[in-house]
Amino acid sequence: MAKIDYLKDWRILIVIAVVAILLVLDVVRGLNFGIEFVGGTQIPITLVHPVNPLEMDNIVSILSQRVTKFGLSQVIVEPIGNSGIYVQVPTTTGSEINSTISIIKQQGVFQGIVNGKEALNGSGILHGPNSITSRYTVVRSNVTWIVNFYLTQQAQQKFVKTVFGQANKPIYMFLDRPTAAILLFNKSLLSANPTAAQEEIAQMQTALRFGNQTLPLELLSSNASNWASLESFFAANRDKFNSVILQRGTPSYITSNLISLNYSLSFQTAANMTPQFLTGNLTNPVLLDSWPGVGLLSAPTLSPGLTTGILSGIASYQINGVVTNSTIQSAINNAQNKSKQIETILSGGALPVQVIVGQPITTPATLGKHFEIISAEALLLAIVAVGVTIVIRYKKFFLIAPILLTTLAELFIIGSIMGLVATIDLSAIAGMIAVVGTGVDAQIIITDETLAGRQDSNLKTRIGHAFYIIVRNAFLLTLAMLPLFFSALTSEIWFAGATMIGALLGAAITRPAYGAIVSRHYAEKV
Repeated sequence: MAKIDYLKDWRILIVIAVVAILLVLDVVRGLNFGIEFVGGTQIPITLVHPVNPLEMDNIVSILSQRVTKFGLSQVIVEPIGNSGIYVQVPTTTGSEINSTISIIKQQGVFQGIVNGKEALNGSGILHGPNSITSRYTVVRSNVTWIVNFYLTQQAQQKFVKTVFGQANKPIYMFLDRPTAAILLFNKSLLSANPTAAQEEIAQMQTALRFGNQTLPLELLSSNASNWASLESFFAANRDKFNSVILQRGTPSYITSNLISLNYSLSFQTAANMTPQFLTGNLTNPVLLDSWPGVGLLSAPTLSPGLTTGILSGIASYQINGVVTNSTIQSAINNAQNKSKQIETILSGGALPVQVIVGQPITTPATLGKHFEIISAEALLLAIVAVGVTIVIRYKKFFLIAPILLTTLAELFIIGSIMGLVATIDLSAIAGMIAVVGTGVDAQIIITDETLAGRQDSNLKTRIGHAFYIIVRNAFLLTLAMLPLFFSALTSEIWFAGATMIGALLGAAITRPAYGAIVSRHYAEKV
């Protein structure tokens, strides 16, 4: 039989067409590979308590929005059971990993507080195209970043009512403002001028005031000589407050004492604990502008036009800050990063539960290349094993070519689909190897029925019987993999996905092509 005759069979033509289409898509769109192959970082996340599937979907969606809008591409956020999540980012750069972790840790609870009352919060922020934007401006050696956002109609009404009569007073814009916490603040971070220091303390205490959730500010002298007097306050309030925000480097005997009082400790860098002040006016010579340690992003003053109690239709608001660095480019980079981070969190919403971020697991690109080689070798060995098994069983060397061609086509189809719509990782490779193994069973069934030569049935009937078995097995294998695919076990999802794709497409496309080749060679045409 001339080789060209094989191309006249529609089953073989379908395989060729599918391979050609996928090849074009692979070249145009590219394939997504897991961090095992291209290098990257996996960040494990644990929720403080289990959640239901709907809540888990919401958390995954929020985290995906956050890290994607932050500028990272091909980020995978996948749930693990009902209390765990894996975030996989295609980078091993320390700064990007730290930024991603920072984005993940943020609860995203945004509050604007005026005179101890909430004027607006994250639920009132309008979400939509261009509803939250960021930009920066350069003035001399300073770079100012600005994040603009809009409020819903209901939020505007609450805002106007709350700020009525509060002209020229600050609106403290918090992101993840601490609750039930005491601030142990080192006096050395204040101005050296006693008068100025008192004004700064007054501003800080005002910013910490919020209804019955005011955060106590306890001042620790530079040499911690007044700790004995402060200790009694912490001992008396351990039932009312459960955590202490303090600076790294605080003497160990103080931290040990706080731990013995059952406080959880939140250590902050000196930079985060240091409040930033602006020159004020005659009424307030200094104005608190930001305080990262307590989540205060900005504290712009309210213009008189916003405090008249009249809904003027103004719905646009902004958070801003100033960055000063040794070089303009460095300041610009920091400003872009800060504004993008805030824009991301405001866009992504608030997480319904607190998260605990574990130690990132990083795979260098060089190790990824090693995994590629090992995976390719494993696939090759699987193909060779299938071919050798068939040849030994039937002692027909002609079978080597169709076995190799259909198996390679099947692997290419699976890999392309996985790489285009999902991710090719080690578990997917394991699934592809498993499919090669199941291919032995299908090819043996087809070959047995083709070469049986029984007089009680024609070849078409025997091939039909073979594919009845193959389709049934593929259906059963798919049913067996479905629970694993939907179990949220990240390390197993793509194994199940590759196995199901291989079983279904094998039964529908590649194994019929193998049957067509074998039947045409050894017997009459079907």
